[in-house]
Amino acid sequence: MSRRYLFTSESVTEGHPDKICDQISDTILDALLTEDPSSRVATEVVVNTGLVLITGEITSNTQADYAHIARQKIAEIGYTNADNGFSADSCSVLIALDKQSSDIALGVDNAHEQREQLSDEALDAIGAGDQGLMFGFACNETPELMPLPISLAHRISRRLAAVRKAGELSYLRPDGKTQVSVVYEDGRPVGIDTILISTQHDPIIDDMQDATAIQTKIKEDLWTYVVQPAFANIEIKPDDATRFLVNPTGKFVIGGPQGDSGLTGRKIIVDTYGGYSRHGGGAFSGKDPTKVDRSAAYACRYAAKNIVAAGLADKCEVQLSYAIGVARPVSVLVETFGTGRIDEDILTDLVRQQFELRPAGIIQSFNLKNLPAERGGRFYQDIASYGHFGRNDLELPWEATDKADALRDAAKRYLVSPAGV
Repeated sequence: MSRRYLFTSESVTEGHPDKICDQISDTILDALLTEDPSSRVATEVVVNTGLVLITGEITSNTQADYAHIARQKIAEIGYTNADNGFSADSCSVLIALDKQSSDIALGVDNAHEQREQLSDEALDAIGAGDQGLMFGFACNETPELMPLPISLAHRISRRLAAVRKAGELSYLRPDGKTQVSVVYEDGRPVGIDTILISTQHDPIIDDMQDATAIQTKIKEDLWTYVVQPAFANIEIKPDDATRFLVNPTGKFVIGGPQGDSGLTGRKIIVDTYGGYSRHGGGAFSGKDPTKVDRSAAYACRYAAKNIVAAGLADKCEVQLSYAIGVARPVSVLVETFGTGRIDEDILTDLVRQQFELRPAGIIQSFNLKNLPAERGGRFYQDIASYGHFGRNDLELPWEATDKADALRDAAKRYLVSPAGV
């Protein structure tokens, strides 16, 4: 029996209060790792009207001007006018940082495997920075192997920021959110039901003060300058039946930290798969790669994406779990939701064989500590907005599909159906 349903995902722009915090946290991480790749960082940021608080734990052999880093990032995002309630030049920046706990450092620096003389491998030397579970996901709904709803929501958010920064729609302000509801039939996307954009804007636009006239202009402009370009090269496009909602309250003038406080790590679903896949609960931003909340989630995505790219499943979710101070994962699980070409137990074994899942190995494989020189000290801050996965605009190592051929070859003797492999 055919089933028709809607699935919705959201995104936020870089000027959203929570995303400001994520970006400051990751800019601090970039600065520290650039000078000292061994830095241990767990930084959280809070923003409110006229206030930035930088807190957490940092152990590093280098120093950084945290207040200057925060102000630079805030200005880059677009908060440069104090009349908007938040400005890089006028906000207060408070610093409340401690060193990493020595108890945590003990397990990270000297993993259980080597303390108990269970292994002398170099990659067993670093233990997981905390316990936890992580998920990675991939599906063949889009070329980047991401779910369509979150892919479209991010496209619209990025385009919204781009037209603001380019001056194409000069009345836009930095804060904004998007949401896309996709129509599915029998598990496949077939249409767009609703597109929602909430964007901060100037109180007066083109000398117009009437709220209805302003709302009409914003809606028309966003359709022309944001939505239509965002759906270019997308097979499934909005049609006459698609609802388009813009600032449903009628206006959105007060925004950013003046409108709502922000906190690092509060947009974990936006950062990952838009709710389409399960989530272990750990945030990414502000954490150095010894924290498996971040690095192992990247490894999960890498494994899931290569399984789908190899044609071994249409959808794939990989779960890992870790114990603090232990290098090797406590558990590995692969789920293909009935789309797999081979048994999931075999896929799980292949993931164990083909992918490095120890923190030191993940860090080495993805070069997560020695930041690429060509990026000019920018790496983590550039993925702090618009998702950590499916980013075709960035060459992210966990987005590579270089393991697909090896997986396909190893799976040949187990294939249930060779179609598509």
